[in-house]
Amino acid sequence: MTDKATAGRLRPASGRRVVITGIGVLAPGGVGTKAFWDTLTSGRTATRTITFFDASPFRSRIAGEVDFDPAAEGLGQQQIRRLDRAAQFAVVATREAVADSGLENVDPYRTGVTVGSAVGATMSLDREYAVVSDGGQSWLVDHNYGSRHLYDWFVPSSFAAEVAREVGAEGPAVVVSAGCTSGLDSVGHAAELIRDGSVDVMITGATDAPISPITVACFDAIKATSPRNDDPEHASRPFDRTRNGFVLGEGCAMFVLEELSHARARGAHVYAEIAGFASRCNAYHMTGLRPDGREMAEAIRAAMDEARMAGEAIDYINAHGSGTKQNDRHETAAVKRVLGDHAYRTPMSSIKSVIGHSLGAVGSIEIAASALAMEHGVVPPTANLHEPDPECDLDYVPLVAREHRTDAVLTVGSGFGGFQSAMVLARPERRPA
Repeated sequence: MTDKATAGRLRPASGRRVVITGIGVLAPGGVGTKAFWDTLTSGRTATRTITFFDASPFRSRIAGEVDFDPAAEGLGQQQIRRLDRAAQFAVVATREAVADSGLENVDPYRTGVTVGSAVGATMSLDREYAVVSDGGQSWLVDHNYGSRHLYDWFVPSSFAAEVAREVGAEGPAVVVSAGCTSGLDSVGHAAELIRDGSVDVMITGATDAPISPITVACFDAIKATSPRNDDPEHASRPFDRTRNGFVLGEGCAMFVLEELSHARARGAHVYAEIAGFASRCNAYHMTGLRPDGREMAEAIRAAMDEARMAGEAIDYINAHGSGTKQNDRHETAAVKRVLGDHAYRTPMSSIKSVIGHSLGAVGSIEIAASALAMEHGVVPPTANLHEPDPECDLDYVPLVAREHRTDAVLTVGSGFGGFQSAMVLARPERRPA
């Protein structure tokens, strides 16, 4: 005889398929998945002048902020004191995802957690440094002035621990940090753990709350963010000829992933199957990209190979679309390189035009947008795209959402350090045998 946990570990991993059965989102424009989708499809931009601190000394003073009240979202006073804002996001989004999935009575040893984050507990660390250094006046700081929760903020693995505690997961618990592809990579890693038989359920996604003086200063230094401070609502302009950098954002998306037969056995609603995932590194430059798109193209090709899908099967592309000159050119070239002529017939849009760029979280938020596009048969638009760049000549769904039947979505990400990731979502019934 074997107990339940041991029996699970002995099950063969071959042929295991992974599906999304629950979604939770916090993003600029509204808290919750419905508010997020309504914001995207309306084309209303949620970027504005920074309100979290006095940004007047900085070059770029705009961001996509989440109107978030942790107490109103059900967090207790101890949680609010203990958790960084990004961790608060993760806990609240996890609750929504689990409720959405209808998941109950999970086997703790067959349930795991992966959380992606590019910059961890930045807001708390920035705030605590200001305290211990007396506003930057003291070179030698006194740690006794710091919060006793400083260690948890310093070690991002606390994010995964908090989510695991929330759902009672006692399987693998991991934080994935790979810059701006963290949100894709976290979900991709979770799917692999289910496929290889380690678990049946994963709570996964990504969170970042980076809108702090240190983050704004860092992106100012390399002129990566838009200085269009007089028009914050229209500053994020992916694929537009007048684009001049991305707009910083914050947010979180969390998912319930399940092995397909596990989901079907309990009658769960399935949003999409994670049909393929791949990541690559260009080993070329910390922030630079080759204009031919070869690195991202390689990740796309590998993800599509894993999904056993040809380019013609892709119905919609959720772009990284950061709004920097080089990224939008690189991404356009990569899509053409893999999809060929089909690239010109495939809608492709960037939700960063609406919510900004939430660094490591945005890859998961874009997975949520991709799954919801399949669910509702609607492709979200690229806002603020009034003057198309001749070098970016695909169908970027400008300004207005479009009704469009979608059976397979390609979503892609690109990050500093040369990271490139791609994921294919598909309706399970449309997957090739």
